[in-house]
Amino acid sequence: MPTLSDWIAGARLRTLPAAIAPVAVGTGAAVGAAAASVPRALLALGVAVALQIGVNYANDYSDGVRGTDDVRTGPARLTGGGIAAPEAVRGAAFAAFGVAGALGLVLVMLAGAWWLLAVGVLAVLAAWYYTGGRRPYGYLGLGEVFVFVFFGLVATLGTAYTQSPGAAQTWTVWAGAAGTGTLSCALLMINNVRDARTDAGVGKRTLAVRLGDRRARLAYVAMLVVPVLLGLACAAVRPWSLLVLLLVPWVVRLARVVLSGAVGRDLVAVLGGTGRVGLLYGLLLGAGLAL
Repeated sequence: MPTLSDWIAGARLRTLPAAIAPVAVGTGAAVGAAAASVPRALLALGVAVALQIGVNYANDYSDGVRGTDDVRTGPARLTGGGIAAPEAVRGAAFAAFGVAGALGLVLVMLAGAWWLLAVGVLAVLAAWYYTGGRRPYGYLGLGEVFVFVFFGLVATLGTAYTQSPGAAQTWTVWAGAAGTGTLSCALLMINNVRDARTDAGVGKRTLAVRLGDRRARLAYVAMLVVPVLLGLACAAVRPWSLLVLLLVPWVVRLARVVLSGAVGRDLVAVLGGTGRVGLLYGLLLGAGLAL
């Protein structure tokens, strides 16, 4: 029987910054528009975190039953590692999606934006079919598209819109949304660079596999740099957005490690560092848009 710590490990907490950062940026934009709502921000955060955990359990289940996770260089998976029954992991995924849906429904009711329900349904479907179904698009190298759209644009703009529709229409929040989405893509990219050899061996053609090792590493570095540039652009109208410059030393350090050819467990540390950069980016840019 899996323990509580096993389930927590399966939730992959290193990926949660991808859920927190867009909410921080969207809320910062709402503060800047003098229309922030703490309850709605917390509901948006709950939706994003629950959806991220649901994605992680869904990926664990789908990759596990396909045999993709039979050989891993990273942490063991619940399904592939035989720690939990596949049905239990699938149930955990749908439970997390259910929590996201319930919180999202409350948020939509408060905001009066019923059309967002359709967006929520699309997000859950995209989360499941990333590695689930007969032809998962994550196996075709399209995972970054899902991450950019739903953990960048949708999460950031949805957070801003449910607090202040006007805040979601500024170009600065769109730039922030693109920045958080790109950093989420960096998180996925470095994860897939680490697993590229085993993924290729089982037919999982992630973008890292398609690009090849060197170009995938260069793409990762670009995904770190572009968000900082977008933050600097925001400083033209929100000077405190220059706070994102504080991330430059971390970005340089991560880029050097990855470009040096680090592999295996060394990239696990890079994965954690990328998550921290993403979280700090959301907090710093969110503060910059708020001040």
